[in-house]
Amino acid sequence: MVWTSPGIVNNVKLGLDLKGGFEILYTAEPVDESQVMDQELLREAARSLQLRADAQGISEPEIYPEGQDRIRVRLAGVENQEEVRQIMKKPAELTFRSNDGCEDPSEFCKVEMNGSDFVEGAAKVAFEQTTKQPYVTIEVKDAEKFKSITQRLSSYSYPNNILAIYLDDEEISTPRVGVIISNGVAQIEGAYTFDEAEELAGIINLGALPVNLTEKYTQSVGASLGELSLQQTITAGIIGFVVILIFMLGFYRLPGIIACVTLTVYTWMLLLVFYWMNATLTLPGIAAFVLGIGMAVDANIITYERIREEIRSGKSILSSLRAGSRNSLRTIMDANITTILAGLVLYYIGTGSIQGFALTLILSILVSIITNVFFSRLLLHLLIRANIAKKPVYYGVKEADISEL
Repeated sequence: MVWTSPGIVNNVKLGLDLKGGFEILYTAEPVDESQVMDQELLREAARSLQLRADAQGISEPEIYPEGQDRIRVRLAGVENQEEVRQIMKKPAELTFRSNDGCEDPSEFCKVEMNGSDFVEGAAKVAFEQTTKQPYVTIEVKDAEKFKSITQRLSSYSYPNNILAIYLDDEEISTPRVGVIISNGVAQIEGAYTFDEAEELAGIINLGALPVNLTEKYTQSVGASLGELSLQQTITAGIIGFVVILIFMLGFYRLPGIIACVTLTVYTWMLLLVFYWMNATLTLPGIAAFVLGIGMAVDANIITYERIREEIRSGKSILSSLRAGSRNSLRTIMDANITTILAGLVLYYIGTGSIQGFALTLILSILVSIITNVFFSRLLLHLLIRANIAKKPVYYGVKEADISEL
């Protein structure tokens, strides 16, 4: 734990409320009133925003459709927030460009076609019959216009025969024009995987089906404020954790030492689970984390109090451990299961930070059951079997309080 904890803590992904950034909930509407907003169009619009965020150099943006007509965007670690917000919400512009007439042949400055030139939803993935290599088929509205463009570009040699595909200012693909296309249907070939070809087809379809984005909800957190929140939260968490450890040691003696060990293991394991899941830790998540520590302490206290009651009744230490553990297990599991059910309801009904809180709470309870119920009892059982912990005073029970059978 000592060896791995620094690496785990440094690699846990932080949310925008701890790292700085902003969250926006967009309402999406088709520009053309004849179009219907469906899930496919919503996914393509989200993919467009993802490419836009990547082009700004934003690491690990969280962008996903929500409901029937909404897209949620979370961008952490953004300093120039207002500039990025303006870039994100403008309608996506799909263009097909060439370098015909450009001063620099490596730049594609001439816009030959845009998204409105393509038949809506006509871009699809197909496969070459012999090699099974995926490619993208497209269809244009004006076949004569496309014929004129391909006739001109096909007469050039490489790289002047490239008809590059751009989304905003991000280069997506650079297919070559080898023949004149007169029927308005073309194939975009290349060394694409199926996922890459499907993504390219979706981008082209998005260009034919632009959407308007309206901000319905926004939350902005400055980088310095996020860092300050993180520092204050960590400080408060450490102070609270130390106070809990001192209380357990002073009040429960030997079981308190075991509780300190299992609570430390619990904290390490929960951070490890977050790291493995690549989950994002937010302030609500930390609140659920701390609440989980409280429930873990509660499980220890219920068990130790039952054991002390059994010792006071005159039973041996080992018999008290068995009886106390058995009697307390149902109470602990009832409390944990009902909390998990409440967390599941929050997760499926809530959105955003509510879901983060619920997920962290559920994970913390599951880890707590492993560490502060079963692992704690195992350690205490091993100490008793090794004749190390067989005196009532080790459990905070005075000899005078023990009943004589």
